[in-house]
Order: sequence, then C-alpha cells, then structure tokens
Amino acid sequence: MNNDSELGSVSYHPIPAVQIIALAALLVLAGCSSTPQRDTLEQASSAASGSVSKRGGGYYLDDGPGDNPPSNLAALPDATPRHEPLRKANMRPYVALGKSYTPMTALESYKERGIASWYGRRYHGQKTASGEIYDMYAMTAAHPILPLPSYVRVTNIKNGKSVVVRVNDRGPFHSDRLIDLSYTAAYKLGVLGGGSAQVEVESILPGREPAPQLAAVPPAAVVNVPATVADNASGIYLQLGAFSVYDNADNFLTRMRAELSAVADTLGISAKDGLFRVHVGPYADQTLAQQAADRIAQSLAIKPVLLVR
Repeated sequence: MNNDSELGSVSYHPIPAVQIIALAALLVLAGCSSTPQRDTLEQASSAASGSVSKRGGGYYLDDGPGDNPPSNLAALPDATPRHEPLRKANMRPYVALGKSYTPMTALESYKERGIASWYGRRYHGQKTASGEIYDMYAMTAAHPILPLPSYVRVTNIKNGKSVVVRVNDRGPFHSDRLIDLSYTAAYKLGVLGGGSAQVEVESILPGREPAPQLAAVPPAAVVNVPATVADNASGIYLQLGAFSVYDNADNFLTRMRAELSAVADTLGISAKDGLFRVHVGPYADQTLAQQAADRIAQSLAIKPVLLVR
C-alpha cells in the first residue's frame, strides 16, 4: 500500500475471516476502554489488513484533506488564548498503544521540540478526547499530556512559520511524534506536503504570554510594523481575528478593508500578549458594538469578539 502523496491512496485486500474476527474483538475491547482510541483503532485495522503504512498527513487508511476545503485557509485567524476551565476527566493517567501517559493537571510552562503530524477528514465531525467535535478547518491540535483545553504556539523550525492553536484532543501516540495538528494549522505551517515537520511547541498562559516574536520577521517587515500597528488605546472594540505573525494579520486587514468598506477607516491592528489582533472601533457603548457585530456576522463568515480595554 503506497500512501506517500498528500491526498494518499489506499489499496484494499480481502481480509481472512479469522482476521476479521480478531479485528472485531479488538474494536469491542477498544470501545470499552476510556483510553483515547484514535491511533489504537487504526493500528488494529492496519494489523488486520496485514500492513501498517504511514502517509503524508494523517496516520493511516483514507485520512487526508476534505473534498472542498475553504479557499481562504491562509486568512483564517489563529486561536485566541483565553481562560477556560480545565477538564478533570482528561487529567487521569491513561495507556495508549502500550505506553503510559500522565497528563498535566494545571496550566504550566511547556516548551518542547519534536515532530508534528496532522489529521483530517477521517476524524472531521467526530468527538475529540475533550468531548468537542473535531473541525479539521479550525485552529486546534492534539497532544498526549497538555491540559485540555490549553493553547500553544507551534513554530515550524525549517521555515520559521508560527501559529497559535487550541489543544482539545489527545494524541499522537507514536514515539516519534510530539503534536497532531488540524488540517488548517498544518496548512498554515507548511506541513501538509511532507506530512510531518520538526516543530517547537510552547505553551501560552493567558495573561502571561511572551511578547510578539518580531525577531523572526524579515528586517524590512519589522521596520514597517511600528508604523502600522495601532496603539492599544482604551475603548470598546470588535476583534475580527488574531494572528501570531504580523504579515498574516496585515493580509487579513487588507481583506477586511475591502469587504467592510463602510468601516474601513476604523479598522486596525494592535499587538498584545504575543498576538496581532485585527479590530474595528472604538464604539461609544457596548450596544452599538453588538449591533455592528451582528451586521458583520451576517455579511461575512466571521464572529466578532467584543473587546473592552
């Protein structure tokens, strides 16, 4: 079975009855366990067919991108870190593929380097370990031990691209992998083509985020940032998107000015907590801001977030 392309290809072979029975037994046992089952079930299926083949992107079988991915993936905003209650159910030690894991029980500093992979359509619409529905086009990720939910900055060491994702799932459970990215996160990091990449994963603690990593931006772009980024003035604003890389925020701002021409003069970018936020405002009060948010939501596939600072 050759699955080296990004989309992947799958060759199916007849499975002897005894192997089908063995597979069924494995699936029943997996369904009765509280251990995360994404990799476990795939390993059982691959073992029954007599082959385990890694492919570019997701793990095995027919995983890959959807048939009609959104055309604006590059413009989709990064996840916005915020305080969220941690799920105690995801803090219990567990075993997956014969290896024991002990999840973190609190938001703490975390910084590791390793291999990032991604998962796509095979799990799109299914429940994650946190109980949420997996959306391959959202900025999310899976990690074996980080708290659920939590936020991390993932940087592709080879090309310097960086994104912020929300960790809401468990995995990957292979010794050579550190984090499993959603399709969109992998796309924005330039991971899709090769299926995996060496990355650095650093936790983001809401309210204690590091300053924007301007040093990673080309010198010419750094010079332009101070003149473009708006001051963090107090007032009532609507956040339309948040990005860890300034160029992505600037491209999104250009798009918003074209699609929201009526408020183009009030659109801007502010830098805070390690993110570049595209916002519109300020507004005189929250009622006017909410009315504007409703109009924007009706005309664009964007849900503005109310900011009071």
